[in-house]
Amino acid sequence: MVAHLDSTKLLGESLPPRRSLTGRLIGWAGHAVPGLIALAAVSGLVFAGQKTHWRIPKFSELRGQAVVEKDDWCETHAVPDSICVECNKGCLPPSKELGWCKVHGVHECPVCNPSIAQIPNASEVAAEEKPHSEDSLNFAPRPENNSKCKLQQRRIQFASTEIIERLGIEVTAAKHAPISESVMANGEIGFDPTRAARLSSRVSGTLWRVEKQVGDKVKQGDVLALVDAADVGKAKAELQQSIVNLDLKTQTLANLKGSTGVVAGKSVQEAEAAVAEAHVRMLAARQTLVNLGLPLPKVNDISAEPEELTKQLQFLGLTVELAIEVAKSSSSSNLLPVRAPFDGEVTERSGVPGEVVAPNKVLFVVADTRVMWLTLNVRIEDADRIQPGLPVQFQHDGHNDWDSGTVAWVSPSVDEATRTVPVRVKMPNTAGRHHARSFGTARIVLRQEEKAVVVPKDAVHWEGDCYVVFVRDKNFEKSKYKVFHVRKIRPGATDLAVASPQTEIAAGLLPGELVAFTNSGILRSELLKNNLGAG
Repeated sequence: MVAHLDSTKLLGESLPPRRSLTGRLIGWAGHAVPGLIALAAVSGLVFAGQKTHWRIPKFSELRGQAVVEKDDWCETHAVPDSICVECNKGCLPPSKELGWCKVHGVHECPVCNPSIAQIPNASEVAAEEKPHSEDSLNFAPRPENNSKCKLQQRRIQFASTEIIERLGIEVTAAKHAPISESVMANGEIGFDPTRAARLSSRVSGTLWRVEKQVGDKVKQGDVLALVDAADVGKAKAELQQSIVNLDLKTQTLANLKGSTGVVAGKSVQEAEAAVAEAHVRMLAARQTLVNLGLPLPKVNDISAEPEELTKQLQFLGLTVELAIEVAKSSSSSNLLPVRAPFDGEVTERSGVPGEVVAPNKVLFVVADTRVMWLTLNVRIEDADRIQPGLPVQFQHDGHNDWDSGTVAWVSPSVDEATRTVPVRVKMPNTAGRHHARSFGTARIVLRQEEKAVVVPKDAVHWEGDCYVVFVRDKNFEKSKYKVFHVRKIRPGATDLAVASPQTEIAAGLLPGELVAFTNSGILRSELLKNNLGAG
């Protein structure tokens, strides 16, 4: 049996009755109102925090009786406004401006006006420094300042010592220290051309024996090699023949003059002419050997006996020891020694025994390495200040230490290729440190000052038209005003050879004054920032 349900009836019984529009709006509002209230509360809290700078208001403020406090901060100079020395002229009033010093080329010159110096007993210090300052300024043209620059009127202030420490700003005292003023130039080491000889045989022949090798030390007159040359033997034979002939002619003349019989005058004259002719021939033969570089004994010391004369001439120019050694393997009279012209070292050797040699073939190069020559290429603008006798410091490429020398010669002409002036320096080389054709950098010392006023190079700043340092106020430690004074200076020499480069202060600063150096660029940035704001 199947039951049939009335669907219309069932639907009518399961669905709730439909709500009216008003009811639906009331229900939506009941859900949304709490969220809107919460959002409004948060917005009000944010607004109140912004108005009170997120601090709890005082009771008097809640009652509307509060007096609004002025913010005590100078945005321009980054210090409390109540102690800003730039904005409040009553805070640390600036010194009376003393103007431009024509002698030293700075504003507020502490040498001429010690009262502005930030040290005690400034007058005594300034009096002592005045001649040193003038000497430095007169020695060479120094960088100049613009007399219209007004930076000396500025002061850089910090809110506290702690801020300075956090910024890493450090100060140091200007002090006396030796400093040298020099010209830098690149150069090349070479042999002294007057003490470097290229040696060859004086006549053609065969290289018979080599006595010295590259690197050997030699003394003046030492035999470097022996050359077997037929022309040498021929010259010796001519000398021997002329000596014997002269001796014979001389004896004939003596016999004629000593005879008791009647001797015709014509015979004596002929004998005398023959002696003179033989003497001339002997001198000519002797000069031939001298031209070959062979040392000859005096005429009176030469024996006229043929055998004795042969022995004297056979190994002419050789030491006794070398002659004995050579005689063991040769009896030739053709040997010509090649000798060292001075003390030195064999730097080059060319040729082996048995090789044919000639006067145009260099066999040895002997150089005196005890003194080397350094040739520097100096800029034209620096050459006028360089004079012979000036000290020079030279550093080889790859070396850490410096060697000393002396200027020997300044070229009167400019090198066509480099457009620089060659300067020659004598470099002692007793330790053998210098090597020919090596390069390096040299400092030609123009001036040596033992008591220059110096500061670290990083303490000096160029501001476009003047050089400045930042001098700490003398009352910095005990005063609430943490101030640095902008001081114009004239820089002198800068010594770059030391680990921490130092700059000489030719004018504008006294020894003992404290200047900022480490991170002093922060003060410079503050100075530039304020200048931009002012302009």
